[in-house]
Amino acid sequence: MRALVVIALAACLIGCGREQAAAPPPTSAPAPASAQETGDAGLTAEGWGPLRIGMTMDEITAALGPDANPDAVGGPDPESCNQFRPERAPEGMLLMVENGELTRISLTHGSQIKTDRGFGLGDTAAAIKAAYGGGAVSNPHHYLGLPAEYIAAWTNVRPAPGEYVRDANARGIVYETNLEGVVEDIHAGGPSIQYVEGCA
Repeated sequence: MRALVVIALAACLIGCGREQAAAPPPTSAPAPASAQETGDAGLTAEGWGPLRIGMTMDEITAALGPDANPDAVGGPDPESCNQFRPERAPEGMLLMVENGELTRISLTHGSQIKTDRGFGLGDTAAAIKAAYGGGAVSNPHHYLGLPAEYIAAWTNVRPAPGEYVRDANARGIVYETNLEGVVEDIHAGGPSIQYVEGCA
């Protein structure tokens, strides 16, 4: 009887040892991405997710990959100004690089991204003006005229209506609306958010 007990104990120890050896070593779970890394904080005048206004082209490529369509012409003089979509950028996001630095992030057709104030494509001019109050400056749309307009909300300058901001350190967001008063495009960044057609 004692021999059977010894054999059973030995078999159990051998079997348990095998199970433990087969189990993979514990690993620490990766830390969840922060809101800034995923873009959950929304588009701000300073950037979105891993993007920051002022980044170099190498930094942009490291963050979101190279140009998704390198054969497309993003500006009349790509060396001084180019607009493109990186391979890993969300749908409807375009980046503007001027003289080697990121100056503007645009949300266009198909974008689901919101700004840090909760606005996105399809929202109304009336709602944006109500939210920003006196912090918003409105100008007539260059091509469509009123009631289509550009609603600019600058974070560190206060231009008068019609005044063109030239300070390279200025940061803001422009909501571009159509004749129905609905946002069709959003631009965030420096003075280039005032451009009415790509790099111009």
